[in-house]
Amino acid sequence: MNALIAVPGGWELMLIVLVILLLFGAKKLPELARGSGRALRIFKAETKGLIDDEDDESKTPEQREIEARNAQAQTDVVSDDPVVREQRDTTT
Repeated sequence: MNALIAVPGGWELMLIVLVILLLFGAKKLPELARGSGRALRIFKAETKGLIDDEDDESKTPEQREIEARNAQAQTDVVSDDPVVREQRDTTT
C-alpha cells in the first residue's frame, strides 16, 4: 500500500488533535462539536424524510391497503381484558 494515503496512526492523530486545539482553542471546541452534532442530526432527519417520501410514493394502492389491514389486525390483537394471575399454593 502506498504510504502517502495510509490511515493516520496514533502519533499522527495526536498531532492532528493538537493542531486543531491550537487553531480553535479549548473554549471553542465544545461549541464546534455541539454544532456539528446538531447539523448531523438535522441531516439524518431530512434524509430519512426523503426516503420515507419515496417509499410512500412508490407503493401501490394494494400495498397501502395491506399495510392498513396489518396495522388494524395488530391493534385488534391487543385486548383491554385485565390479566388474571393464577394463585399457587406456596406450602410444600
